[in-house]
This record gives sequence, structure tokens and C-alpha cells, in this order.
Amino acid sequence: MLTHLSLQNVGPAPKLELTLAPRLNLITGDNGLGKSFLLDIAWWALTRRWPAEVNPRLTSGRRALPAGEGPASISFSFTGKVKTEDYKSEYLPREQAWKGRPGRPANPGLVFYAMSDGSFAVWDPARNYWRTRDDVDVQDRIPAYVFSPTEVWDGLVDDKSGRLLCLGLVMDWAGWQKEKSASFNTLIQVLASLSSSDKEKLAPGNLTRISLDDARDIPTIRMPYGQDVPVLFASAGIRRILSLAYVLVWAWEEHRKAAKLLKEEPTRQLVLLMDEVESHLHPQWQRRIVPALLEVARTLVQKDNAQLQLIAATHSPLVMASSEPQFNEELDAWWDFDLERKRVVLSRRTFEKHGDATRWLLSEAFDLTSSRPLEYEALVKKASALLDAPKPDPKKIKAMNAHLIQALSPTDDFLFNWRYACKTKGWLE
Repeated sequence: MLTHLSLQNVGPAPKLELTLAPRLNLITGDNGLGKSFLLDIAWWALTRRWPAEVNPRLTSGRRALPAGEGPASISFSFTGKVKTEDYKSEYLPREQAWKGRPGRPANPGLVFYAMSDGSFAVWDPARNYWRTRDDVDVQDRIPAYVFSPTEVWDGLVDDKSGRLLCLGLVMDWAGWQKEKSASFNTLIQVLASLSSSDKEKLAPGNLTRISLDDARDIPTIRMPYGQDVPVLFASAGIRRILSLAYVLVWAWEEHRKAAKLLKEEPTRQLVLLMDEVESHLHPQWQRRIVPALLEVARTLVQKDNAQLQLIAATHSPLVMASSEPQFNEELDAWWDFDLERKRVVLSRRTFEKHGDATRWLLSEAFDLTSSRPLEYEALVKKASALLDAPKPDPKKIKAMNAHLIQALSPTDDFLFNWRYACKTKGWLE
């Protein structure tokens, strides 16, 4: 579990520091202030490799660079399999690399990173590791499994050796389904947990062929209207969930097999990093995704002493509202990026329950003054100015009243107060 991050002269702020909660960490803030960057740093701290360094086909997850002149450092600590360890890395301009003491930090468990563009990265303590010889790190195995969006579906190949590292969603799913394997049963459970509602559970349909030129058996999803839709033709939102479910199941099942070969116990620690957790998802899905991910982790690990840490960046008020029933101040935290006097500031905010998504829109998470369209908000401001005028023109009052009735819902609080104030003052009948 990642417990602490401290950045000096790296990223959008001269200094950023946070002590993470052990279970759920929600990150909000405007575009460009550093949410995705912070997740990249968290992944690097846990794995010591940048995603795009492992897979250059990625368009994100590149190596962080100093923000200005002077020393730059990344310090972090996390609780591993045996102990909590502190680590500090400094950027060396001549080497163009982040350097610290040789050797891996303590084992952080299974680390999973879902990026906003559909890329995924997995670090497995049983399969991705290195050794130190003569104070130099020597990579004995591949540093991580990093998938571009296409490779999630079609398979991952090691660029150096040409070895096939992963068959991909299409072939793995089909193979699991034909064999009626434990992996397929786990996939069924995970898909059910990640479904948008209890009435519309995601469930595998029958395998099918989609082309004379494609020899693969293609998995399908059984839709609520009765059709089996090939996963390659599913909507963007469903594809997002399918790829998330597949990579989670694949990573966990491969870790279990590797641990068995090594005659070790599978890890009980799982760290999930998710950027734009609501990406492509319908609002019905957005308000279920965080609780679902917490449930999925329990489904995979299936241990009483399992430890899950979810670090998720979001722009969705529904995601924030849906987290309220699960949120525990001792286990969870809300982090918010803000721009104050042209400086980026990261603050741990008190998680006050707002009860619904609209109130979250007006909270410090999103800093909106209103949930109305901009045009309607301008209209409300003009109406408020009329109410404050000593003797407004009756024609203007009637015209504004007509505009408000046309623009706002009959149950809008401002429209109700406007009518009451105008009638009280005798401006409207």
C-alpha cells in the first residue's frame, strides 16, 4: 500500500505532498492541474518504471521531468509484504534518469493501473522483479505488463524477445469459456459486480464468428434485449468495463499461477490506480463504479486479511456522491487540486456528505456556482439584480418573469423565490 508521496520541483507545483489513506483515495480538480500526473507518479513509486518506458506505443505515462531549474526529487513510502520502507529518488540531468539507492523497494503487492485512454499497466510481484549486482540493478524479467488499448484486445508481445506475453481479451475469454475454467467463472463474477444495475447484469453470451477472414471465436455479451453482441462491436462504455474486468481477472489469475510455480502464497495486497474512473460510462454506471471496484477486489483476493487500496481520479459528481455510503474517514481520503494565486495546490479536504450529485457540483470538488446552463445562470443573475433594485420597471419585471418561466423548471428554487418576492412586493399578481 502506498502511504506517502512527496514531490519537489516535479509536476505542476513546486512542491506536492500527501499521506494517502489505506483504502480509498479520490482525487478531483480541474483539467491540467495534475491528477493524471499524480497517478503516473504513484505507479512509478510502486514499480520503478514509467508505463511509456515499458511500452513506447503509449501516448501517456511518460517519464516525469523537473519542472524548473534546481534539484528535483520524488520521495515515497509504502507498506510492503514485510515492512514499511521509505525511498527517495533524485533526477540526474546527465543520465536523464531518476536515481536512488539500487534494488527494489519492499514488495507492494499486485499493482494495477487503468489509464483514461484505455491503456493498462500491471506489476506482478511474482513475475516482475529484478536483482542488484555490484550495486547495479539488473533486470532479470520484464519490468511490467503494459498494454496499449489495442493490445488489451489482441494480445501483448515482448518487443525484445518476441515472446507472447498475453493472448488478449478475445482469445483468452474464448479459451476460458470453452474450457469452462476457473478463470471464466471469476470473469462472470467480476462482470456481474461491474454491471450498471442489478436488473441488467453483464453476462457472456455464446461465442461467434464475425468474418470469413477472422478465424477467432469472438466472445459476446448477452444484452438486456436478448441479443448476443460480439464484444468487438460493443459500445465504448461496455468496452471500457469489459477491458477493465478482463485485465483484472487476467492479472490475478496469472499471479496465482506464478505464485504456485514459485511455491509462494499469492499476495493479499492489491493497489488499483484509475484515471477518470467514469470514462465513457452512463450516469447509471458512474454511481456504481467505485463500490463495484471495492467489491471486485474482494472477489479476486478472497482472503479475510486482504488489503485493497484504490486511488482514483474523477471529474464526476455522481462518482463522488456514490462514494458517500462507503466513505470512512479512517480508511478513505478526498484530495482536491486547486489553482490559488496562479499556483497549483493539493489539499486533503473534509469529506462532507452532500446527498446528491447536484450538491457535489457546487462543492469544492468542482467549484461551480450553479448547475444550470450558463445562459440560464446569466438570466438568474439579471433577475436577482432586478429584485435588489429600489423601484424596478414593471415591464421589465413581467418580461423577466416570462423569460424565467420559459427557461427554468417549475420546481426550480430560484423561480419559486422570485415569484414569492415579486408577489410580496406587489410586482406580480
